[in-house]
Amino acid sequence: MPTSRTVSTIAAQTEQGTHVVRILGYSQLRRMKEVINSDKFSVGGHEWFVKLVLDSCSTATAFSHPDCIIAVLLLKSHAQTKEVQASFDLNLLDLASGSSLSVHKVAPSFFHPGYGDTTVACCQIKNDLFETSSYLQDDCLTIEFSITVFKGPLSSETKSLPRIHVPPSDIAADFGNLMETMEGADVTFSVGGQEFTAHRIVLATRSPVFRAQLYGPIREAGTGTAPIVIEDVQADAFRALLRFVYTDSLPPSDDLQSDDYAEMIRHLLVAADRYAMERLKLMCQSILCKNLTVQDVPTTLALADQHNCDLLRDACVEFIGCLSATDAVAATQGYKDLKRTCPSIVTDFEEASKLRKT
Repeated sequence: MPTSRTVSTIAAQTEQGTHVVRILGYSQLRRMKEVINSDKFSVGGHEWFVKLVLDSCSTATAFSHPDCIIAVLLLKSHAQTKEVQASFDLNLLDLASGSSLSVHKVAPSFFHPGYGDTTVACCQIKNDLFETSSYLQDDCLTIEFSITVFKGPLSSETKSLPRIHVPPSDIAADFGNLMETMEGADVTFSVGGQEFTAHRIVLATRSPVFRAQLYGPIREAGTGTAPIVIEDVQADAFRALLRFVYTDSLPPSDDLQSDDYAEMIRHLLVAADRYAMERLKLMCQSILCKNLTVQDVPTTLALADQHNCDLLRDACVEFIGCLSATDAVAATQGYKDLKRTCPSIVTDFEEASKLRKT
């Protein structure tokens, strides 16, 4: 039975953006001890701005340090704004060469609108990082903020995993073709005046009786020119037996009338019992059980008793034991014949029937 295998991917949804702040006249602004703010910019559907303290000693904060710039990333406050999780990287840019210097990285943190609880986004830039390098050119300092906003999990569309279809087993078809052509057949049977060829190894594989007959110490002839003669098996039943040996299936019932097919199945059951092919024997019992009638149940019961088909025998007794069918079955010629040939079965049944009626 085919089963479906699907997959959906859940990943953190993020949005990135970059904002560049250029400070012209850096030295003059530093001497003025100004605190400067960038204009607002948007990343991840939220508005942000940057606060820069050029002379950190002029502001008493936990981050104050001589000769440092304090950079603070802030979330702009709106009435509907909620806390936002984000991280940012701070880089110094050399516009002439295109090179950059990573100064600070802030791990994912929760930003709150307004000025409260935003110190987690503070970082320091030591002046000697750029005052003695090319990152401060013509008294112009360029700082880049790369911001990543985390927007919660995102689930992808469910997709079916790729599958490679494997067709059903075709071994029965291959052996069926071998049965039709009989290429390499090395044994012949004579059954009811008809001859059948087959492959010894196939027969021996499927039946312990054929194995003993064809490979055992008392193996029969038939591997040369003389066929093996089989008595007490009908030709149609033996043909059906060979079909099952090669294909593990029975001939279709459409080729025969209902009564003729049931009769062939009875003979096939006898052949299956003779060659110890238990699955075939059970299949025959199942077919006969499903097609029991008042007229033929005595014959089927006798057949089941003769060939040790306990399941079929119990099914026949249960069928006859139905109060609506007991008298009708007893009136048939088959029941009278059964009473004569297998009196013990009839005696046991009649005693059980009397007990059910009392």
